[in-house]
Amino acid sequence: MSQQAAHPTGTPAGTPSSPRSARPGGGGDGWMSGGVVFAGVLMLCNGVLAVLEGIAAIAKDDVYGGVGSYVYELNLTGWGWIHVILGALVAVTGWGVLRGESWARLTGIFLASLSLVAQFLFLPYSPLWSLIMMAIDVFVIWALASQQETAGRKVA
Repeated sequence: MSQQAAHPTGTPAGTPSSPRSARPGGGGDGWMSGGVVFAGVLMLCNGVLAVLEGIAAIAKDDVYGGVGSYVYELNLTGWGWIHVILGALVAVTGWGVLRGESWARLTGIFLASLSLVAQFLFLPYSPLWSLIMMAIDVFVIWALASQQETAGRKVA
């Protein structure tokens, strides 16, 4: 009969206490926390890029071509301000996600959803970039929504 020391949780030493700890890479949910960190970095970068995109639109630069008749038409200056404000909020929230702040996860899901809608409406002005940003927003929403908090520790 082999004798094994018992963990405080009552499981024998060397036996995984849950299927999560058996994942590759060591710690319980390392691949998921890696996804959340990546989502935070993407939010930070996308926020800064959205601010720059908005500044280009406000400056009435020739970066964006003229769009004919469009159902969700808004002048380019209006779109610029939307991108500057939303981008600044996304960048601050991305920093909060990287720091593991509890408010940042739900705020990040909300802002990434708003960004997704804004990029959809901005499609005629910059189609390829908007599609790329929409895909990144979907990943950010998934990563932040699928993360599970554990009691007594910060998220991410």
